[in-house]
Amino acid sequence: MPSSTAVLPPIPTGGTRRARRAAAGLAVAAVTVALLATGCSMADATCSDGEYPVLWVGGTGSACVPDDEEPPKGYTRYPEGKVPQHVGDRWDTYWERRTVDEHGRIVKAPEE
Repeated sequence: MPSSTAVLPPIPTGGTRRARRAAAGLAVAAVTVALLATGCSMADATCSDGEYPVLWVGGTGSACVPDDEEPPKGYTRYPEGKVPQHVGDRWDTYWERRTVDEHGRIVKAPEE
C-alpha cells in the first residue's frame, strides 16, 4: 500500500519581512511617544536626577550636589530663576561670562 505524504506549498517570506518592518516601526513610534509624553529631553541635563547645580564663587566652575546636601565650601546655589537645566541652555551660556562674588552679587567672571 503506497503511503501518501502531503506536500505543503512554500511559505512566502515577503509578508514576514513586511510584518517585521511594521513591528519595528511601531516600536520606534512607541518609544518616541513615550519620551514626548514623559517630558524627557534629548539635551544633556546639567545634573542627574536627585542633584542640583551649584556655582563656584568667584569663577565659572560648577558642580552637582545631591538634593539633600548643602553646597560644598567655595560653591553656592545659582540665583533663583537663573539655574541652568541643560548643557547649552540660556542660563548655561549666561554663566559662561558671569559668576557671583562672596556677597552673592552677580559679577563679570575673571578672565582666564
